[in-house]
Amino acid sequence: MDQLTLDGVSPGDECVMTGLTAEGALGQRLMDLGFFPGARIQVVRNAPLVDPVEIELDGYHVTIRHEEARTVEVSLS
Repeated sequence: MDQLTLDGVSPGDECVMTGLTAEGALGQRLMDLGFFPGARIQVVRNAPLVDPVEIELDGYHVTIRHEEARTVEVSLS
């Protein structure tokens, strides 16, 4: 079974972060924003063709690109 990533989660759905495949500066940036395994995430808006993906993470809103969202592995809650 393929791993579900944040860019594939529909608006309104909640999920839990299970892993992060980003490395280097991007991986550090995402961790600085609060992306850690176990973090609860709700997708607010997900533009289907162009960026961005808006999510609610730990009570605040974060906007990231689809390319970045593809590095965040999640499971639906």
